[in-house]
Amino acid sequence: MHFEVTILNIFLLVVLLLIFAGLMAISLRPAYRDTEFGDFTQRVLVILPCRGKDVTLQENITSLMNQDYQDFRVVAVVDSLSDPAMQTIRDLKIEYIVSRSECEHCSGKVRAIASAIEKFPAEPVYVVADSDATFPRDWLSKLVKPLGSKEIGVSTTFPHFVPTGGIWSKIKSVWGLVGIGLMQARLTRFVWGGSMAFRGELVDPESMEFFKKHVSDDVAIMRIVKNKGLNICYCKTAAPVINSPDDFKTFREWSNRQTALSVSASRSILRFGMVFYSSEIILLAGSIIFSILFSPLFLFLLAPYLLFAYRNLQNHHKGGPYVFLIALLIPFIAISNLAIAAGMKTIQWRGMEYDLTKQP
Repeated sequence: MHFEVTILNIFLLVVLLLIFAGLMAISLRPAYRDTEFGDFTQRVLVILPCRGKDVTLQENITSLMNQDYQDFRVVAVVDSLSDPAMQTIRDLKIEYIVSRSECEHCSGKVRAIASAIEKFPAEPVYVVADSDATFPRDWLSKLVKPLGSKEIGVSTTFPHFVPTGGIWSKIKSVWGLVGIGLMQARLTRFVWGGSMAFRGELVDPESMEFFKKHVSDDVAIMRIVKNKGLNICYCKTAAPVINSPDDFKTFREWSNRQTALSVSASRSILRFGMVFYSSEIILLAGSIIFSILFSPLFLFLLAPYLLFAYRNLQNHHKGGPYVFLIALLIPFIAISNLAIAAGMKTIQWRGMEYDLTKQP
């Protein structure tokens, strides 16, 4: 019996060491840097879908109007002229249209983007901006620059969430770093619809019909790009900020929805996420158990777990001790999101319910 226990312990230790080696290799990868591209000066139409009045809507629209890019225009898209966002849109005197595009299972945002493209079909470049984000002055310049390369189908970034509420808003600001981590790896990179730029030629008539069958605009654009054999460019330094006053209920709904949309876009995100976060949790548990049963020296196995938390601290826009502490909990939160999202068939989004199974 003692011999069998010894063999089992050796086997478990070998497994832990293999996980340790794999996670260390990932955690020690070089810090991500934006790829350098040449100048890009083509005309840009910035599409701003609006539904309801976001907390900082006036500030957000103003940040779009004050971009340092030379040749662009902003057009807001609303479902109706009675939308609460219309007062701010009128006050700031920006151009707007009412969403008119026909689509059967698409979301209101997909309909809004399609309406703008159909209304202004000859634009060289389209950019989509979420109405709840505040954009740095050089956001547009940095976001569209990669489109100068014919290999790039879409350029995107991911936001920093600014906590303006209690603990759950802080957790959201750290959870958002999961998206930044996924963006930095080509295998798991995705398109974030709150900030994406693509050339007009990408949305030919066939692609537009495909686009209008989706709930998620970013999932649709990502699939179109991949079908055309083009690449996704991630622009880390173009990240906008989103003020987040979340409580537990809004964080839970938001994180599960975002995960479900990501999983519906690519099952590789589900597989990679489950393997990665399970490995972190197994390594954490194994290092603690072995250190208690045999020697405190086995706490060295915690190194990649702590390094990932430190990387999150580096990626956070402001940092602080709470970021590191919350980052230690992220594997447990993220794996819970993945498990829930894997079985989600519908999502709730700005007061509407959408069926993810009806997407192509």
